[in-house]
Amino acid sequence: MACSLAESSNGELVAAKGVAVTPFATEDQLSNPASIDVDDRGRVWVGEAINYRKKDRKEGDRILILEDSNGDGRSDKTKVFYQDPDIDGVHGVCVLGNKVIVSAPDRILLLTDDDGDDKAEAKELLFRGKVLHPVQGQHDHAIHAVMFGPDGRLYFNFGNFNAGLWRADGTLVKDVFGNPVDNSRKPYQEGMVIRCEMDGSQVEVLGYNFRNNWEVTVDSFGSMWQSDNDNGSSSCRVNFVMEYGNYGYREEMTGLGYQSKRTNMEATMQRRMWHQNDPGVVPNLLITGGGAPTGILVYEGNLLPKPFRDQMIHAEPGRNVVWAFPTKQAGAGYTARITNLVHSQGDRNYRPSDVSVAPDGSLIIADWFDPVDCCHRTINDAGRIFRVAPPGHAYVVPDFDFKTPAGAAKALRNPNLSVRYKAWTALHAMQEKARPALRKMATDENPRFRARALWALAAIKDGAQEAIEVALQDEDANLRALALRIARRHGMAIEPLVRRMVRDESALVRRECAVSLHRVATSEAAGLWAELALQHDGRDRWYLEALGIGEKGNKTACFNAWLKKVGDDWKAPAGRDIVWRSRAPEAAGLLAKLVLDPKVPESEHPRLMRAFDFHSGKAREDALAILLLDLDAPTEPKTEGRR
Repeated sequence: MACSLAESSNGELVAAKGVAVTPFATEDQLSNPASIDVDDRGRVWVGEAINYRKKDRKEGDRILILEDSNGDGRSDKTKVFYQDPDIDGVHGVCVLGNKVIVSAPDRILLLTDDDGDDKAEAKELLFRGKVLHPVQGQHDHAIHAVMFGPDGRLYFNFGNFNAGLWRADGTLVKDVFGNPVDNSRKPYQEGMVIRCEMDGSQVEVLGYNFRNNWEVTVDSFGSMWQSDNDNGSSSCRVNFVMEYGNYGYREEMTGLGYQSKRTNMEATMQRRMWHQNDPGVVPNLLITGGGAPTGILVYEGNLLPKPFRDQMIHAEPGRNVVWAFPTKQAGAGYTARITNLVHSQGDRNYRPSDVSVAPDGSLIIADWFDPVDCCHRTINDAGRIFRVAPPGHAYVVPDFDFKTPAGAAKALRNPNLSVRYKAWTALHAMQEKARPALRKMATDENPRFRARALWALAAIKDGAQEAIEVALQDEDANLRALALRIARRHGMAIEPLVRRMVRDESALVRRECAVSLHRVATSEAAGLWAELALQHDGRDRWYLEALGIGEKGNKTACFNAWLKKVGDDWKAPAGRDIVWRSRAPEAAGLLAKLVLDPKVPESEHPRLMRAFDFHSGKAREDALAILLLDLDAPTEPKTEGRR
């Protein structure tokens, strides 16, 4: 359905069938909205980045609250929650009750409204970054927005011009495995996805080696999704973030870029940009081409038409469009396509920078309103906010009851994250009193509601095992996979659970089994990994990379356990995949055998030879020596008729 807007200066905004676009706030009310969030009262919070690369506003950038106080669907009240030069070039705003988390290029601040006057009375520095190439101390490839996950933790990301994370006292953050969270390639590099507790503790690097991953979003199952900007090569991408995965912006071992020559180099730029032929790189979900992707979410409401429900919705200012990415499971991974939700016909000033979901289920779009979307500069600082809903739908915010278990469980079903945060927090505070309401919610026909209930149930004292048992019996593969995520969340033994799931019919569940074995260095874990490896079909790269993640910290034991089980079939196509991907030293010698095996097609040789670049030490040297000896060996003279 097309909808002309008076505020659209150069043309018409076109909305998908079944929805209309209406203005919520216009350019006289805000400037340069880099990030938005919607609170449980339906108010739109805006992170203004007017000082991005110029610092014209000496008082600093602002966090605004825009409110529709008379119910006409238009903002008529504006408040300044916070303004200070310490958020010049703000990248993210996240509203959690009376707390607001603001991401600036080189820091994450926790602002608290202690007395309910819509002003920040307290400020705490959660993390500090370091901009690698400062222009007035700013870069948009730095720290981005934070969001509250269904497991009660915080998720955020940063791009490749942020050197790492430091505490307020100046100490470098180390993750739960003891690794430095920086660009040292020990083991992480470039852009990263981070998870931590609400107080900033227990930091995990969930994915790394992105270029400029602007925002990460987490659905109710705990699956993570994000986009990544290219460098002008028409290679922007969308990723499912498989935990602990490497995403291939730079070569893993050397840090070299995509243009560096390498064995088995990818034929197309879209694959070459992200090192998709290298073992140890998680595949891309989707290439979206040229652009400048920014805000993203998973829409889990029911107000928008069915094609957009439970799907990613994404702001793409470079293409003047808000997209949806309908996604389907395919083996251990996914396929996706692009569909327009709201796009422009001729209005180049329409630059949607972020998206958020209101408590009534309507979609809120931030519009940067600037013909420039790259090159670290701005021309026009104007901004607008649009609302997307079925035609004629009034903007009415539901009443919420966070004081009773039934009321809080009902609120936990809401599509707005600020509402869900307050519901989750209330239920967690109720502890045992919340259990019956969550048990009932765990039987809801909507699997995403069941997932939210189980996350919350697991957070109640002694509730994790019950939540896991319920999840294991679910017909939905995402819920069965959730059992593993809950176990990891609560530090429970992984091997007994994987043992029960190792032969699950769903490759998605088995993928999570493999990922769950990451750094579990026991002989039982190795045997379970081998069972999972035997089920690789030789065609599912997602599954193969999950196996590679799962062998980390136990690779020799895993590989040898698989060899013992697989027997001579290690030379079959699926077995060759395992050898190619494994980082166990023993795999290097088998790579050489495969190269020399006349039954292995020569077309596979470049791939097999490339795998040597990811081995080191004596095992690699010995394997390469075998190949060199074969090359130096005298060849038999050809005889007539010999093939």
